[in-house]
Amino acid sequence: MTDTIVVLIEDTLSPADVDKLIALHTDEVLQYRVLVPADTQRPLLPWIVDSLSLGELREAWDRAVGKEPTEPQAKATATEQLAGTLAAFEAAGRSAVGSVVQDDPIPALRAAVAEGGVREVAVVTDPHLLEDTFHRDWASRAREELKLPVLHLYRGTSELG
Repeated sequence: MTDTIVVLIEDTLSPADVDKLIALHTDEVLQYRVLVPADTQRPLLPWIVDSLSLGELREAWDRAVGKEPTEPQAKATATEQLAGTLAAFEAAGRSAVGSVVQDDPIPALRAAVAEGGVREVAVVTDPHLLEDTFHRDWASRAREELKLPVLHLYRGTSELG
């Protein structure tokens, strides 16, 4: 049985992001399993703070006035993000499968680990000021729940979360 790396993402991974993940295990044949939450209910305050810190004023305003994506919109976006990420893995010559999961990805991570063969989890997100600071981000929660190695990378950078 091939070891699996579960990769939890919140947006499409670039080829450079995929290369960074692959470089962690260059001499091994691994299976990658990508999980993308259909995010419709992110907490208001952290979302606004993140948007403002990234200079996304329009997104912060939209969220402040209650414009959240509908469930079908969130699933469609997550499906596009998954397809783009799987294509990046394929272009890099690596095998990857994936699925869209519910808002809170921790139950999906728990289920993936329960299936067996999961060596570690890689969480690739944008920085989230409040959640990262108070360890309520996906990576911190996964470490607490899964008791597996969990690597937190910031998308599009070489920074660790």
